[in-house]
Amino acid sequence: MSAVIKTPEEIEKMRVAGRLAAEVLEMIEEYVKPGVTTDELNTICHNYIVDVQGCIPAPLNYHGFPKSICTSVNHVICHGIPNEKPLKEGDIINIDVTVIKDGYHGDTSKMFYVGKPSIQGKRLSEITQESLYLAIKMVKPGVRLGDIGAAIQKYAEGFNYSIVREYCGHGIGAQFHEDPQVMHYGKPGTGETLKAGMCLTIEPMVNAGKRQCKLLKDDWTVVTKDRSLSAQWEHTLLVTDNGVEILTHRKDDTIDRIIEHG
Repeated sequence: MSAVIKTPEEIEKMRVAGRLAAEVLEMIEEYVKPGVTTDELNTICHNYIVDVQGCIPAPLNYHGFPKSICTSVNHVICHGIPNEKPLKEGDIINIDVTVIKDGYHGDTSKMFYVGKPSIQGKRLSEITQESLYLAIKMVKPGVRLGDIGAAIQKYAEGFNYSIVREYCGHGIGAQFHEDPQVMHYGKPGTGETLKAGMCLTIEPMVNAGKRQCKLLKDDWTVVTKDRSLSAQWEHTLLVTDNGVEILTHRKDDTIDRIIEHG
């Protein structure tokens, strides 16, 4: 299987889906505070996606996933299921949103601070976002995925953090998960070569401790084995003729939506 090159019509639908996914994360920001439950955040997002945006929340019932967003708190790496436990001061939380509009997917996540974060939580979150931005700035036709994975790995490990290897980014479009797989570690000069018209996610998962993880009994929630903090940021990207367009760009992003290489 190889990557699906999107038509101009498909790219336009991806732009719309990406913008809508970004808007969900912008909307939910004010609700992330001590005392709120992740289940309440799920309900707010679900209602916004369905009633306001006229979209479908892709995670809901995806292979049996029971909720409309993923909420991964503190040592949860990814795929956390929203529940009744209230968030507390100092927590860090990743909210992962995927919407379907006109049959196409927009997939994005960001870290939120609950009240004032710990120094460690804030630093881990910032370094993880920086590793994503570093990777996005590399994206253009002709670049190999191994180069991108190696750059993320080198950056994060330079701060004595570790990269989760069991979960990765992916191609995206009419399908939630398409080829290619986008690893966040690797060797330069290896992996699939990017081509204009490809859409993919880059979504590094970075642990403050060791990289090993374990899957909980709910068959979804992935946590750090040593219970160290974990952070993740994700954008859906379009490879353009001479660079990259961030389809899920938010107002709070400090990277340009369109990056062109001369």
